[in-house]
Amino acid sequence: MKVFDLAQPMRRGMPQSPNHPAYTHALVRRHGDRVRPGGGSAANDILVTGTHVGTHIDALAHVSQDGLLHGGVVAASVQSDAGFSRLGIDEFPPFVGRGVFLDVAALHGVPVLPPGYAVTAAELSAAAGDLGIGPGDAVLVGTGWSRLFSDHSAFVGAESGVPGVGEDAARWLVERGVAVTGGETIAYEAIAPGAGHATLPVHRILLVEAGIHIVETMLLSGLADAGVTEFQLILAPLKLVGATGSPVRPLAVVP
Repeated sequence: MKVFDLAQPMRRGMPQSPNHPAYTHALVRRHGDRVRPGGGSAANDILVTGTHVGTHIDALAHVSQDGLLHGGVVAASVQSDAGFSRLGIDEFPPFVGRGVFLDVAALHGVPVLPPGYAVTAAELSAAAGDLGIGPGDAVLVGTGWSRLFSDHSAFVGAESGVPGVGEDAARWLVERGVAVTGGETIAYEAIAPGAGHATLPVHRILLVEAGIHIVETMLLSGLADAGVTEFQLILAPLKLVGATGSPVRPLAVVP
């Protein structure tokens, strides 16, 4: 058995969307600040972070269209300062099931797709080959972008854009009834140069229309380098009641 850790490391200054609170980690009690009788001491930390920072999963409450969430739920009726009474990330049951890695970058013979590149339905179909994507699967789309995580400016792609799933590819996933999908970039979907996170139509298709959760900022280069296409995926977000998302540490288990 081999386990692939599909989460990027979380540290201060890591690439993230400017739309979300930054990740901050501080050691607020150090060894020696307080010493117990007998010489023992403990250190403690504090974390401050947005729920869409680092490798994370979007709740269905994350995106609305014309004031409506998935299933026609009126967003204003279920949101408050305390979060969401419906469709928060606490309603996402831990996923343990078939995962499939569709490496679109490898399909084109490159380690990383170019900025702004929109992955098509035809490319997902070609990458899937005879894998047989079906209801309940988790589909992870490889663009190679996780290889750029150490380069903050390039990874965020504020001016250059980032590759990702296009609208017809999103509908291809919906047609196959996938349970969850993930990618390597901050926004999962393709972002054109200079566009920023202006419209995010793929989020609307997946979260609002189809009720399919999205995992973002995944570390998929290990799967690509090993040529892994099928695995058991273990995906368990923090049980944050009413939250629009959560950090997550996905694991791909290969027999």
